[in-house]
Amino acid sequence: MSSETISRRKAVSLLGSLAGVALGVAVPTTVLTVSDAEAQTAGMVRRQARREGRRERRQTRREGRRERRETRRAARRGTAPQ
Repeated sequence: MSSETISRRKAVSLLGSLAGVALGVAVPTTVLTVSDAEAQTAGMVRRQARREGRRERRQTRREGRRERRETRRAARRGTAPQ
């Protein structure tokens, strides 16, 4: 077997890869998935409720706009709205 010298770039890359694998094994997945976290304080609960309300109102506005737009376009074409 021939002995090859490893460049610094390859060595650093290898160490980085090993560190990434070690981190993936050592850290539980619950720590990595922040998006599934539940609100933990009263302020966070209120904020989440406000966000959900805003999301629902925004969706209602968008649906209304879409329906009005379809009605206008159908009237211009002379066809009944679907």
